Amino acid sequence: MNITSLLNRICFERRLKELDRYNDQAGELQQNVLNRLIGAAANTEWGKKYDYKNIHTYEEFKNRVPIQTYEEIKPYVERLRRGEQNLLWPSDICWFAKSSGTTNDKSKFIPVSRESLHDTHYKGGQDAVTLYLKQNPESHFFSGKGLILGGSHSPNYNIRHSLVGDLSAILIQNVNPLVNFIRVPSKKIALMSDFESKIEAIADTTLHTNITSLSGVPSWMLVLIKHLLKRTDKESLDEIWPNLEVFFHGGVAFTPYREQYKEIIRSSNMHYVETYNASEGYFGTQSDFNDLSMLLMVDYGIFYEFIPMEDIGINNPRIFKLDEIELNKNYAVVISTSAGLWRYMIGDTIKFTNVKPYKFVITGRTKHFINAFGEELIVDNAEKGLAKACAETGAQVADYSAAPVFMDINAKCRHQWLIEFVQLPNDINRFAKILDCTLKEINSDYEAKRQNNLALQPLEVIVARKGLFHDWLAQKGKLGGQHKVPRLCNTRQYIDEMLQLNK
Repeated sequence: MNITSLLNRICFERRLKELDRYNDQAGELQQNVLNRLIGAAANTEWGKKYDYKNIHTYEEFKNRVPIQTYEEIKPYVERLRRGEQNLLWPSDICWFAKSSGTTNDKSKFIPVSRESLHDTHYKGGQDAVTLYLKQNPESHFFSGKGLILGGSHSPNYNIRHSLVGDLSAILIQNVNPLVNFIRVPSKKIALMSDFESKIEAIADTTLHTNITSLSGVPSWMLVLIKHLLKRTDKESLDEIWPNLEVFFHGGVAFTPYREQYKEIIRSSNMHYVETYNASEGYFGTQSDFNDLSMLLMVDYGIFYEFIPMEDIGINNPRIFKLDEIELNKNYAVVISTSAGLWRYMIGDTIKFTNVKPYKFVITGRTKHFINAFGEELIVDNAEKGLAKACAETGAQVADYSAAPVFMDINAKCRHQWLIEFVQLPNDINRFAKILDCTLKEINSDYEAKRQNNLALQPLEVIVARKGLFHDWLAQKGKLGGQHKVPRLCNTRQYIDEMLQLNK
């Protein structure tokens, strides 16, 4: 008998019925979450400051508690890291996820409670499997093992049992021991800090293992896969792992990597499932192979609010709860969680594509965009433009970053794109033109600024040498885990550093 079918009936079918409530009861589920969070934190320092005991409605919560960024909660986080407790959340917090939402030298340390591990992160992983098995009833997922590629952690101020590091490392460190029977590599290898040594050790121990699933960030998983193929002199990963059937991916957009994965995993039985598991919480899972949007997980330890993109950075922005959002509109995400993040802006922007149930796509970052000339270019625009340029010129993009050129020696302004290609386009000038035209088609603000070349000249594409972005991240000590290249930046801080290495 197929062990996966048996486990699906025993362990996952009940949860599917609960997920059906997302269709018509999302608002009620979210209100229940808010009530539970406020009640739990009423006697914390934060709860007393904002009189949580006397908050009975969402409107009271909204009017009483201000929107937070990391700078506002940083003093609390530092106190938690030094060993104080009952500040933001009642249970002890001794794990801190080092956020990779930015490549600044300054890092964010996101508190992770035991409750958030179980009612958010681990629950998200279980639901990802639940929804996958629903879509693929012929799966043999549990007949082999899952390869999870994560980061590393280190002691937090040498405080006993307190850790700081990549979220994936914290999850691996604390996972139920039973899960270790169905995943690789070993905890010792998984938590190695040197990424290049880690992938070598993974290759040593997994080449002859029956791997049925992969989990990790697409860019770093690609590095591992290419290493495995080179080492074994194979052309496709399914020659090494013939029963491989699914890759749960997240952390960066999959669009630039999709074609590369098709080339190195050629099995017709391969599936790809996007997940949205950030340091701050697990927010969504792709629930339909034919729909790239993700299901918003509304009964975890997370209460959601949303700020329209046009209100970011202004005083008294409009703020909406879930049942007040509009479709196809960009929102910054605000969360309150069972780790003590209260009305916290996570820095990501999303757009809802459906309301029964609520489904969304990630459109970018509140700080990763280009708006130097009023063009309001976001990552979602960039991904679509690159996809079309690649499709029409036979190109494949490995990595990229873009920034404005404010004024050159000829007093001309433009966008500058630094792109590392797996496969060069048949005509780099045509690639740039298609990218430029596509951005004009999908972004009216960009089109207006490009009108008659008055405010913006045609964009410039610079071909990056092979390995440039890897070397830039290595220089900053940010290889592996959830570290990522900044796709769009409103200043030249990053791209100038990269250009110095592109020689």
